[in-house]
Amino acid sequence: MSVHPSAEIHPTAYVEEGAGIAAGVKVGAFSLIGAGVSLDEGVEIRSHVVITGQTEIGAGTVVFPFAVLGEIPQDLKFAGEETRLIIGRNNRIREHVTMNTGTEGGGGVTRVGDDGLFMAGCHVAHDCQIGDKVIVVNSAALAGHCVLEDEVIVGGLVGVHQFVRIGRGAIIGALSMVTADVVPHGLVQAPRGGLDGLNLVGLKRRGVARADITALRAALMALKDGEGSFQDRARRISEESDSEYVREMADFILSGSDRGFLTP
Repeated sequence: MSVHPSAEIHPTAYVEEGAGIAAGVKVGAFSLIGAGVSLDEGVEIRSHVVITGQTEIGAGTVVFPFAVLGEIPQDLKFAGEETRLIIGRNNRIREHVTMNTGTEGGGGVTRVGDDGLFMAGCHVAHDCQIGDKVIVVNSAALAGHCVLEDEVIVGGLVGVHQFVRIGRGAIIGALSMVTADVVPHGLVQAPRGGLDGLNLVGLKRRGVARADITALRAALMALKDGEGSFQDRARRISEESDSEYVREMADFILSGSDRGFLTP
């Protein structure tokens, strides 16, 4: 076990032999830190947290009570192979959040980026790949192998089907079920998750130029009403637009999908 002298471990917490605890880490009362866990500088683990498996947590992340991180996947194909959960820097992981390690068939790593907010009761399943500045609201569930790019917001009580990709800056409204890929900066709402336009509020908050927002609106209409297949329309908007945001959307569509796409 490697515990830095400046770390603060509550007397009732249990840190297994082999865990790595860096400078400035705090571990609260009745928390369990497993032998394969590594906590980087300044990580704060509040009371009654369980962190197990081969789990790495980046500097400055705070984990709130009753979260369970690094447990085995909820996948009947999992046969006990050694897989990992890697969580980045400066995340806020709230009460009762669960995040599982990966599976051999999915690449072996569940990965969470930096500066995320995971609100109470949400779930990140095996082999998910989550970018930076992602917000997952209370009781939302991400199934296995999902990909969430940077700055995605997933509303409360949302369910995201396995293998779904959600592009950068998209927002999923509360109570939606998302069964197909969501283009970057898309807005999804309704119980069966329809693509209902652009995340205009998010685009404006990030200071995206009006010309790019206008180009994205035109691109979305072209994807909706243009000739040819959905991929044909994506190729056309990529060729015809000078906007990097439009090209990003087209590239996302043309990169392939295991689930198909939500269309406007």
